[in-house]
Amino acid sequence: MIAAPSGAGKTSLVRALMEREPALRFSISYTTRRQRPTEVHGRDYFFVAKEEFERMVSSGEFLEHATVFDNSYGTAKQQVEQSLAGGQDLILEIDWQGARQIRAAMPECVSIFILPPSRAELERRLRGRATDAEDVIRRRLDDAAADMTHWSEFDYVVVNDDFERALLELRDIVAGRDPPHSRRERAGLAELATRLTRA
Repeated sequence: MIAAPSGAGKTSLVRALMEREPALRFSISYTTRRQRPTEVHGRDYFFVAKEEFERMVSSGEFLEHATVFDNSYGTAKQQVEQSLAGGQDLILEIDWQGARQIRAAMPECVSIFILPPSRAELERRLRGRATDAEDVIRRRLDDAAADMTHWSEFDYVVVNDDFERALLELRDIVAGRDPPHSRRERAGLAELATRLTRA
């Protein structure tokens, strides 16, 4: 599973990883978030109404679910169970809250957190989307700072300062090879995370 703060480049990295590693399968999350113009229902997310999402929660259909930035996201149990039963490696793109739930249910899973190289770069990427108002961008930055305090809960951390290098590190992790930023080499990451989460 892969988690990151908004603007860290998680979605772009996951898409590139899927292109380079065709044997991987992507777990498509359910969400109540509004569909963006470039997104396709059933490819990027399953876009559902809040009432339908709540029904699925009540029915116990999610392996994990969380509310992020006023929108709900969830991973369907059936989708994950079918993929694993078929011997497929599955990529889950989730937030730190969902990651905690997945780790509790499936402790054997591998977790990866993606960090941006700096707050300035994170802000530049969020503004570069040109889809959010100023107050939304400020809130996303505040939420991102809070999200990044959870980096140490993950097995691996990838710093997305150079896209191709970050992608190579993800491929190493998927292949079972230790990239530079493993649990054993965290001093520099701790310093970076402190800078990123400092207001």
